[in-house]
Amino acid sequence: MRVLVTGTAGFIGNHLAIRLLERGDEVIGIDNLNDYYDVSLKEARLERIKNHPSFVEVRADLEDRERIEAVFSEYRPQRVVNLAAQAGVRYSLINPYSYIDANIQGFLNILEGCRHHEVEHLVYASSSSVYGANTQMPFSVHHNVDHPLSLYAASKKANELMAHTYSHLYGIPTTGLRFFTVYGPWGRPDMALFIFTRKILAGEPIDVFNHGRHKRDFTYIDDIVEGVVRTLDTIPESDPEWDSDRPDPSSSHAPYRLYNIGNNQPVELMYFIETLEKALGREAKKNFLPLQPGDVPATYADIDDLTAAVGFRPSTPIEEGIRRFVDWYRDYYPV
Repeated sequence: MRVLVTGTAGFIGNHLAIRLLERGDEVIGIDNLNDYYDVSLKEARLERIKNHPSFVEVRADLEDRERIEAVFSEYRPQRVVNLAAQAGVRYSLINPYSYIDANIQGFLNILEGCRHHEVEHLVYASSSSVYGANTQMPFSVHHNVDHPLSLYAASKKANELMAHTYSHLYGIPTTGLRFFTVYGPWGRPDMALFIFTRKILAGEPIDVFNHGRHKRDFTYIDDIVEGVVRTLDTIPESDPEWDSDRPDPSSSHAPYRLYNIGNNQPVELMYFIETLEKALGREAKKNFLPLQPGDVPATYADIDDLTAAVGFRPSTPIEEGIRRFVDWYRDYYPV
């Protein structure tokens, strides 16, 4: 297939592009290499794929309407995976406009490209952040998610609503994937694992928010990519059991689906830190702090719908995933 992947210099997008190329697909990769975090890391990720004969690199902002339309017109992708976005809960408190530009306007341009160029299937990244103030665990795609706690979360919920509208109006099959705390080699420097590793090796104290009482459904990158590929290959159809009197948020009369992709095994933050300390062979100096604005105390994914639809459950243990990250980190940053 010819697959358009946005965010190919990003963490998940780069791993996905490699996987698709390895199985023989053509990949049209869009990224703007913005400076939200270390651009050299993004460039290093692209080095892993830029010379592949079936990869085409496009430098563009998603919110550039004319440029995105030109990409769809020129390359005519059969399927699209939208992973590019302005990420980060805390950054949305500082620079909210960037979330509207990339996550709302940018996603609209992707939807319009799919509409006008007969794309077979759009898969897009949502987030566990959409569960917001929900406290019923595990988080299920059948739960209501109308109470986001950050603009980032609100923008991802908006993506789900926008996708449903296009599935309903134009029959575009869309699948939204709510990712749960993705980690692994080539990860994002703004994520806890990356920050903790750098500071522990430098002998600096780490900030442990919510006094270490966080729980996160840490999900290894290879499991995320496997879930994305399987859902990309599973084109949704209208749900014949969908009842408008008792609407299920996860499906529709339109070709629309939502799935969680999480490890289904939440880990306490203190155990996460202990596991990292063992992998590094060093003990962390800890600075315990209260819960941050916009953050949630726990995440836990119900993945039964994903398993039923595509026959896959993430399974990488946190101990193995952290070890692989530390091995990569020591190699990439000679430490």
